[in-house]
Amino acid sequence: MLEPQRHSLGSQTSQPTLNFSQVGETITLLALTVAQIETSMKEGNQSVNQLTDSFNELVNHSQEIIEETQKLDINIPQEAEIRHNVLQAAEGLSGKIQQAVIAFQFYDRLSQRLDHASHSLEKIGHLIADSNERYQEEAWSKVREDIKNSYTMESERIMFEHIMRGHTVAEALEIYHHQFQKTQDDSFDTDDDVELF
Repeated sequence: MLEPQRHSLGSQTSQPTLNFSQVGETITLLALTVAQIETSMKEGNQSVNQLTDSFNELVNHSQEIIEETQKLDINIPQEAEIRHNVLQAAEGLSGKIQQAVIAFQFYDRLSQRLDHASHSLEKIGHLIADSNERYQEEAWSKVREDIKNSYTMESERIMFEHIMRGHTVAEALEIYHHQFQKTQDDSFDTDDDVELF
């Protein structure tokens, strides 16, 4: 089966028909889900890009404040106190910016997962749409392997393996949450390849 172009999955039920088709309905709903995921990701990325720009400006302004504050004469008690207070506030601001950067890293992981989910749904939709391939076990195995190989994060691979072994979604999520907690405890020391913006 040739690799279909990304975002080319579309409705198979363009006209009302008396012959209801579960395949056509499935493809239509998969296409709708992919479109919703992609729209959400685009809107989220726009917001995060605006936040990133704002935080970059905050970092620049914070550095300017520090540079100007360091010009104050520490030998003059009033200036020394102002210098101390401003530098302390700048350190607090720097800490908050670092917390925001960590939150952006989690958002980036979310974006990658949604992209992988969207792409997987499209692959499944195209396979179902292909009447020659939809009942071929080899075609389904290839789609599963393609999905598995697309994962860049260890947590995704763990969840994939558990679902493929027949675990329920609840069991896979429990294992994921345990792995996620371990990852947080290890301070991001994982094999997860997260591409930061």
